[in-house]
Amino acid sequence: MISRRSILRAGTGLAAATTLGAPTILHAQASTLKITTWGGKWGDIMKATVLPAFEKEFKCTVSADQAFPYVPKLQASSKNDPLYDVLQTNSNEQWNCFTEGLVMDKVSVKDVPNVADVYPYAVSDKIVGVTIFTSAIGLGYRTDKGITPPKSWKDLADPKLAGARGSYLIPVNSLGQCHLMMLGKVYGKGLQDLDAAYKALELLKPIKLVDFTGQMEKMLLSAEVNEGVIHDSGVYRYEGDNRQPVDFCSPTEGVVALEQVLSVTPGSKVKQLAYAYMDYMLRPDVQKLLAEAVWYSPANKKVKLAEKYDTKLLTTPEKVATLIQPDWKWYNARKEDIDGRVTKILKS
Repeated sequence: MISRRSILRAGTGLAAATTLGAPTILHAQASTLKITTWGGKWGDIMKATVLPAFEKEFKCTVSADQAFPYVPKLQASSKNDPLYDVLQTNSNEQWNCFTEGLVMDKVSVKDVPNVADVYPYAVSDKIVGVTIFTSAIGLGYRTDKGITPPKSWKDLADPKLAGARGSYLIPVNSLGQCHLMMLGKVYGKGLQDLDAAYKALELLKPIKLVDFTGQMEKMLLSAEVNEGVIHDSGVYRYEGDNRQPVDFCSPTEGVVALEQVLSVTPGSKVKQLAYAYMDYMLRPDVQKLLAEAVWYSPANKKVKLAEKYDTKLLTTPEKVATLIQPDWKWYNARKEDIDGRVTKILKS
């Protein structure tokens, strides 16, 4: 993890970063940009370094909401005067918001020049807005419990893991939803093969289910589960001084993308500033700082990470090719029926 001193040094560098391609007209504005952003280590660095540097460069104020969930609050605000100018959340919620007319679907290179340098997944047809970081959803496991290191998604169904495997409450967690779709791919004809997914879900009982990834981290670290569905950064962050007896497996069938996405609200009164913020979050120096702090894979292809991060994160076209992006528009349209079915399966 990075030290406070290195954060301060990075802040100095960010404030002096080049602004080529950024809308220079914004330097004369005295505006407030309303955004959402995560808490925890991510939030600490945003508040200490990233946002102050943005405010200084663009002579504005950033009002950052870290109190999740964000979507209900955006839904309750006026579309003509939205609570947020930039929404940061995961792809499943972005698609819901786009369907409801709460966010805009795409960004252009004209508005956000650094979009020209992102990996294709960051602006694919599965994305609303633009992805700034991604994580790989795979399997985390204990290295000190004598279990065979997993290689496939099917390994989670090993009878030896009965009662010691974990996943998520599918109705409330997108990683659980991703896991269900991967079961359709691994045991059936593809991500949308729900019948195969439901049958495979039966094979995983008994299984411990949690609401959030932070709970899965705790269960792995306490050996309450020996193997579970989790994103790579939820395991890799315990490297170095925080080293724990856990490791991450990218299954041979592929990993599912857990994307951190930014979108702009159509009713924003400061759209230029919103696009400038998007562009800023895609700058290589900003991407490097956050990627190395929280072990997220940067979307900008020009980012050069230190070796220990580069070897594990998705930083090459070959590694990026292992990412599987679900069709959240398709899933969201069926979510109510899926929720009912999986709840019945797991309660029986």
